[in-house]
Amino acid sequence: MAQFHFVEDYQAYVKHLLATKPLDEAMSEAIGGSYEKIGHIEKDIVTYAGLKEGMKLIDYGCGSGRLAHALGISIKIDYLGIDVVDELLNYAASKSPAHYQFLNHQALNVPAEETSVDMVCAFSLFTHLLHTETYLYLEDMQRVLRPGGRMVFSFLEFAMPSHWSVFEATVAQQRNSQVPHLNIFIEKNAIQCWANQLGFKVIELINGDIEKFNGKALGQSIAILEK
Repeated sequence: MAQFHFVEDYQAYVKHLLATKPLDEAMSEAIGGSYEKIGHIEKDIVTYAGLKEGMKLIDYGCGSGRLAHALGISIKIDYLGIDVVDELLNYAASKSPAHYQFLNHQALNVPAEETSVDMVCAFSLFTHLLHTETYLYLEDMQRVLRPGGRMVFSFLEFAMPSHWSVFEATVAQQRNSQVPHLNIFIEKNAIQCWANQLGFKVIELINGDIEKFNGKALGQSIAILEK
């Protein structure tokens, strides 16, 4: 099975963090920091998008489990977290309810039956994928969602002035002949186009700086699509 372009680099990055920092600090830094704060904002986003008790959620790119941890202390759901680094998945499991499931899955598809899931979320995942990879994921996420099920994901966009610094940092790495971390921007019109092609209805596109979730903003913009 062919690996993603980022898997080996990300695995090496996590191993370096674990070798140089305390466990909790390494596991937070591996996913961008602010473990508790961002986890609770993500929890507020998926509940805003319609997640309710008893539903089945797939958290794609779950990392070290900040969303799983926040959900586990507030709502009873059927949860599957997917990532590509075992150390992150093991830590996520240690911070979550015992019945939560975690899986290392590196293919461009969703390991679930057709029409078996109420919601799929992907925070800070599509920001690191090529558009073709994101499209393939969305295509299969649409397959596994039940009718009326929802897809929730975060994205970077040039229309948001606060996102420019991410692009600027990537340019600086390229200018210095470094291999830059892949940061991909997705504009709202592209999301609308993909939704039209895949049979999604765009429910809402939320700017990343809007403090819509208990007075807080995620930073990245949010898309809520419905099958």
